[in-house]
Amino acid sequence: MILHGYWRSGASYRVRIALCLKGLAYETAAHDLRKGEQKAADYLALNPQGMVPALQDGDQVVTQSPAILEWLEEVHPEPALLPKGSADRARVRAMAALIGCDIHPLNNLRVLRSLREDFAADQAAVDAWAARWIAPGFDALEILVGRHGQGWSFGDRPGLVDCYLMPQLYSARRFNMALEAWPGLLAVEARALDHSAFGAAHPDRQPDADA
Repeated sequence: MILHGYWRSGASYRVRIALCLKGLAYETAAHDLRKGEQKAADYLALNPQGMVPALQDGDQVVTQSPAILEWLEEVHPEPALLPKGSADRARVRAMAALIGCDIHPLNNLRVLRSLREDFAADQAAVDAWAARWIAPGFDALEILVGRHGQGWSFGDRPGLVDCYLMPQLYSARRFNMALEAWPGLLAVEARALDHSAFGAAHPDRQPDADA
C-alpha cells in the first residue's frame, strides 16, 4: 500500500495511526501542501480533488480519511477500530465526526491560508480562530471520553476516536492553545505516547518532516 499524504496533515496523521494500529505495511508518497504538490497532474489523476490523504492499494485508490478508515476496517478487520455493538459503533463514529467534521475542517491549511491572504489575519488572529472552534469541540469530547472511555477515548483499547483525537491535540498545540481544561483528553494522549503505533505515526517521525 502507498499512503499519499503530508507529514503535518491531520487527516494523513489519523490514517497513519490506523495503519500502524492494524500492523499494515505501507510506503509513503509525500506531497508538500505548502508547495502545492497535491495539485500536480500525476496526483490529480489519482485524486481529482487534489487533497491528501489518498491510500493506494494496487488498482484501488481510496480518498477522504473517513472513507479510508472505514475501508481499512472492512478489509483488515483485526485488530478492530470499532466496537462490536451497533449502538457503540454509532457513538464512536459520532465522536470521530465531532473532530473530523466540526473541528478539523475549520483549521486546515486551506482555511488558514484564506484567513491570512484574504482577511489579513496575523498569527494571533489565526490562533484565536482555531481556538474558537477547537475549544467547544474539546469541551464535548471531554464529557464523552469521561462517559465512555476506559483508558482510551472509547473503551479499553485504542480505536477510531483516538485516530482523530491525537492529530487534533497536535494541531491545537500548533495554535498555542493551553490544554489543561481537558484532563481526560490529555490522559488519553499520555497513554498514546507510550504506544508504538502512535509513536510511529507521529508527524515528527515521517520521512518528509521538516528537520
